[in-house]
Amino acid sequence: MRRPVYELAQALMPPAIRSRMSPEEMRRIGRFLLAGGFAALVNWAARFPLNEVMPFGAAVIAAYAIGMVVGFFLYRFFVFEAHQGDARSQLWKFVLVNVIGAIEVWALAVAFVHWLAPALGWTLWVEPISHAAAIGIGAATSYVGHRLLTFRAAP
Repeated sequence: MRRPVYELAQALMPPAIRSRMSPEEMRRIGRFLLAGGFAALVNWAARFPLNEVMPFGAAVIAAYAIGMVVGFFLYRFFVFEAHQGDARSQLWKFVLVNVIGAIEVWALAVAFVHWLAPALGWTLWVEPISHAAAIGIGAATSYVGHRLLTFRAAP
C-alpha cells in the first residue's frame, strides 16, 4: 500500500518538528515544493538564453523575475489557496518576499561561482549548478515568507 508523500516526509522529520506539522501543513509544503520546483525550473532554464545577451549576475536576476511571475500564480491558486484574498496586497507582499529571495539567490550564486568553485578547484558546469543550488537554498526562505506574510490566512 502506498503512503502519501507527506507521510513519508513527516516520518523523516525530527520528532520535535514532526509534532508541530499537521497533515494539512505537510500537504501544503508538498504543493509548495511542486509549484516552487516548477517555478524554479522556469527560473533556471530562463537564465540560459538571458546569459547570451547579458552577464551572468544580471541573467540570474532577470531569470528570477520570470520565475517569480510563474510562482505567484501557482502559489496563490494551488499552494496557499488564497485566490479569495486581495490580489494587490498579496502581490506587493509577494514582491517583497521575492526581492529578499532574489538578493539571497543572487548572492549565493555569485559567491559559489566566484569564490567557492575556485577555492575547491571546481570547473565543471559551475554556473548552472551554482544557480540551481542557490535557488534550492532560497526555497526555504521563500516558503516561510509566503506562509507568514504573503498568503497568511486572515485571523
